[in-house]
Amino acid sequence: MRIDLPTLRKPNAKDGANIWKLVRACRPLDENSMYCNLLQCDHFADTCVLAEISGEVLGWVSAYVMPNEPDTLFVWQVAVSEAARGRGLGHLMLQNILNRPECKDVTRLQTTITADNEASWALFRKFARLQDGELENAPYFTQTLHFQERHKTEHMVTIQLENRVKMAA
Repeated sequence: MRIDLPTLRKPNAKDGANIWKLVRACRPLDENSMYCNLLQCDHFADTCVLAEISGEVLGWVSAYVMPNEPDTLFVWQVAVSEAARGRGLGHLMLQNILNRPECKDVTRLQTTITADNEASWALFRKFARLQDGELENAPYFTQTLHFQERHKTEHMVTIQLENRVKMAA
């Protein structure tokens, strides 16, 4: 059986609705408003990536370089359709963003993950290992203090990208 490779590209505002649908189908991801996804596609396109085959949206990563920490890429969300899971698409999309000129100074990747999101933990642990990076995590936005018991604690995951640090030196 032949599996087509997805096209990875920067999103544009026309992709917003399809991204919103993908995220809604990828539980336990938090839904953003469609307007938020439109803004991500428009304002943050340089650090977001869309994966598609024959026009079908299969994957999405929204991210941005931290305004006060230009060496840090914060990954807001990773969504992979059920049909494309288990093929390393999440890793490919993250690497695609890091390889862009807009991320030339990035030596650290951060994201937040709830303790029970096994798929995200697996993706970022594997990503850290393949980058020869160190993965650290600590509670960041807590269930009680920040979410008023409406959402589980989000753990800040930090991956030092050792290979990129050595290349920059």
